[in-house]
Amino acid sequence: MKVLFLNSSDTSGGAAIAAKRLMNALIDSGIDVNLLVLDKNSENKNVFSVKTSFVIQKLALLYFLWERFIIFIINRLSRKNLFKISIANVGFDVSGHKLVKEADIIHLHWINQGFLSLKSLKKIFALRKPIVWTMHDMWGFTGICHYAGNCSNYTKECGNCHFLKKPKINDKSAMLFHKKKKLFANAPLFVVTCSDWLCEVAKQSELLQNQLIMSIPNPIDIEQFKPCNQIEARQRLKLPHDKKLLLFGAANISDSRKGITLLINALQLLANNREKHDIELVVFGKTSELLVDKMPLPVHIFNYISNSEMIVDFYNAADVFVLPSLEDNLPNTVMEALSCGLPVVAFQIGGVPEMITHAINGYLASEINEKELAKGIEYIIDNENIQQFRINARNKVETTYQPRIIAKQYESLYNKILKK
Repeated sequence: MKVLFLNSSDTSGGAAIAAKRLMNALIDSGIDVNLLVLDKNSENKNVFSVKTSFVIQKLALLYFLWERFIIFIINRLSRKNLFKISIANVGFDVSGHKLVKEADIIHLHWINQGFLSLKSLKKIFALRKPIVWTMHDMWGFTGICHYAGNCSNYTKECGNCHFLKKPKINDKSAMLFHKKKKLFANAPLFVVTCSDWLCEVAKQSELLQNQLIMSIPNPIDIEQFKPCNQIEARQRLKLPHDKKLLLFGAANISDSRKGITLLINALQLLANNREKHDIELVVFGKTSELLVDKMPLPVHIFNYISNSEMIVDFYNAADVFVLPSLEDNLPNTVMEALSCGLPVVAFQIGGVPEMITHAINGYLASEINEKELAKGIEYIIDNENIQQFRINARNKVETTYQPRIIAKQYESLYNKILKK
């Protein structure tokens, strides 16, 4: 069995990390898997890029810029939602690629921002090879958005899109919705979502009414992400030994969807209400000085970190991981934290409640506000049973997200598809 993964990158973004972890899990299970990407940043021998020449590299940049430019124009020169939507108007035709031709199953992941267009997908579907699509967000079953928020238009047909400056019935979201509907109608498509939440949401979309949809979570390497000595981890990172450390991280911390404003407000409550000044914040990911200046507590900033050993140290050095996200699917950061035995405080959004059991391996805030978030942080860092929380966090990952468990589920799906 030969399986080919398609993803925009092999390292950048949550979907890239999840896809690569799944690829490694399947290879360890004896399945022949390769990953075809637009941007290759690793030395992995199973990863291949479509950028095979200088000309194609420049073309890829042009595709990326052209799609963003069209969105910029559609939104009347506003940058506000520039990366919250994708229109897939340009992309590479990979239908004739050697790896595509050799594959028994084509496995799509996150294919936006200039990698595959709707025309590219049409040509792949025309090959009549079985297509598995692991959806890491909502774009596959909405008109143009990656997360719909409170909008439910995608359940029938998009239009009047709140991500557009001038929404109307037949706007760009409606046009793309109907194009996708026609494209998916007779496609040999099997849809997988990373969470039960996304699975239920996908089933409501008019675009996927004729498709098989199932939920399989992402795996994580539990031998890499594992508990270690907290004091030693803090020493390596040069972090204080006598403070309660809160950890917050994301690929782009400034993204409003990540809830940074709520976190700042919650920290302000903690700074005002606690007699002891014993809390400090550790942040990793792309951030800005403006956000750092707003932090009411001492903060230790680490920008984008690619060193996996250092990332493991972050989780082990902290007392709690805080996820103030307003929208999310199955965050890799939560899984990584739990795998390292770190309790998590978060809101009850997306697939997060599938990972965190309230008052067992973390805290699920009952309402989306700073007061509840601050309450959850204090509940964990002052808890006398914190060690049991750590044990429960690790147990959750070992029983649910272990690579061999996830690989077995995908292998079963692949075999069923090929038999059909």
